[in-house]
Amino acid sequence: MSTTFPKDFLWGSATASYQVEGGIENCDWAAAAREGKVPVCGRACNHYEHYEQDFDIAKDLGHNIHRISVEWARIEPEEGNFNQEAIQHYRDVLQALRTREIEPSVTLWHFTLPTWFSETGGWERNDAPKLFARYCAYVAENLGDLANQFATINEPMVVAGIGYIRNDWPPFGKKAYLRYFRAITNMARGHNQAYRTIKEKQPKLSIGIVKHTVAYTAVGNPLNRIKAWVMNMGWTHIFMSRVHKQCDWIGCNYYNRKVFGDTRTLDKTDMGWNIDPEGIYDALKELWKYKKPIYVAEAGCADATDRFRADYIRDTVRAMRRAIGDGIDLRGYCYWSLMDNYEWAEGFEKRFGLIEIDYDTLERHVRPSAYVYKDIIESNGANVD
Repeated sequence: MSTTFPKDFLWGSATASYQVEGGIENCDWAAAAREGKVPVCGRACNHYEHYEQDFDIAKDLGHNIHRISVEWARIEPEEGNFNQEAIQHYRDVLQALRTREIEPSVTLWHFTLPTWFSETGGWERNDAPKLFARYCAYVAENLGDLANQFATINEPMVVAGIGYIRNDWPPFGKKAYLRYFRAITNMARGHNQAYRTIKEKQPKLSIGIVKHTVAYTAVGNPLNRIKAWVMNMGWTHIFMSRVHKQCDWIGCNYYNRKVFGDTRTLDKTDMGWNIDPEGIYDALKELWKYKKPIYVAEAGCADATDRFRADYIRDTVRAMRRAIGDGIDLRGYCYWSLMDNYEWAEGFEKRFGLIEIDYDTLERHVRPSAYVYKDIIESNGANVD
């Protein structure tokens, strides 16, 4: 088994529309901000206007893949009415990536919902899967000549769990378990219906889903292993069992793992999460059970002073190399994120970016860790030892 990265392995970074573009006011998150429930996003990084500058930096850093999301609220601002100006903008974005020889990966829904959809029930609507599939098919039909890889949904369990159980994100349900399960069920149905609808007209497009994978493992007594098995089933496999047959690939988002029985005290990121990049190996192992090509769609750390990001990336790459050596079909890595951005309920305080954003002037400053990552890319992952 190979212990090196394939020659065609893809290296890059990721962003999401609401978090970087700015100027999106017709979605559930903007409505929540107006009500004082979450921080205001406003102009964010103004990536909507500065995307070419940002992609120039990505190109200079050696990236050959970039994951974006398109904004449902821009594309379908009213139910059934699609905005050609918005489609043209995203065509321009994708063409800018193509011009720089950066492969685009497009996520069709990354957390934010159009106001018309959220205010009429959102994912709890009986017709939510149908409406979502219609939107996805429309975007794929209009962008499919410029991008081959599309993900339907980003982190379904995260957005539903925080939105319906923890009460921190829209729709702000507090321990609303029945609503949570209904939303999750409709997301799975929405993915499956979108996959089939897209494939009917564009069978050559590569369609997947992006799953935030908390890796649950164990040491010590057998009870810990049982706990890990139960948690992996509940967090990853119950949902993935519903959708994996309608996936050409699977995206893995990794930020943390839980090791039952582990007594170590690990250093923390600025989000308060354990610095544990090696755990991505266990996350990849969980998703490899479905025997579909895997892309790391997000993995990164909040580190405002850039004190440990370079080591975090090195350790992530080493763990990915180990996964490849063990036979996992891993094809690409997108660091989260290309630039600092709106980190949802945390606002702009937490900084994940390879590029630092001055939110007063919108100046971009490349962090030193970005050049460490560039060296890794140029060696195709060979120089992390």
